[in-house]
Amino acid sequence: MTDPTGRRAELEARNAAMREHVDSLLTELRAKTAQLHETAARAQAVSATAVSQDGSVRASVDSTGALTSLEFSPNAFERTTPEKLARLTTETVLRAVAQARAEVTEVLAPAQEGASVDLSEFLPGVPTLADLIPQPPAVPTATPPRRAPAPTDDDDGDTIMDRSGW
Repeated sequence: MTDPTGRRAELEARNAAMREHVDSLLTELRAKTAQLHETAARAQAVSATAVSQDGSVRASVDSTGALTSLEFSPNAFERTTPEKLARLTTETVLRAVAQARAEVTEVLAPAQEGASVDLSEFLPGVPTLADLIPQPPAVPTATPPRRAPAPTDDDDGDTIMDRSGW
């Protein structure tokens, strides 16, 4: 027969080792949670500004890529056509969005590295920490589609709409 005192001591030792392991996991989980909160705050604080090459357009966006500010130089409307200014504005906004998304991706990268604490191993059905970390949005790389140029005044199809100055 097994010695009851020896068996009890073995169980107490295993229990103490398990408690120590769980305490270690909880400490690591708390540290990772704090890091995630800090990372989320840093990601939400990201903003970016882009300026067109000619300096006529300045666009600022927040961390989600939402436009927060759009400025034109005083002579922006004198130096170009509305179509070109619209295209330049769109390109400048897209560059600001790409910058913001790239910075958000950079901020999130360390948090997206494999977590050593995986609660799903202990509690079935619980998501892993990696599942809780948002994936960065895709960075737009394509420039906006170009429109056909507007008809000029010397076109044969003169109508009042062509001269209205839309």
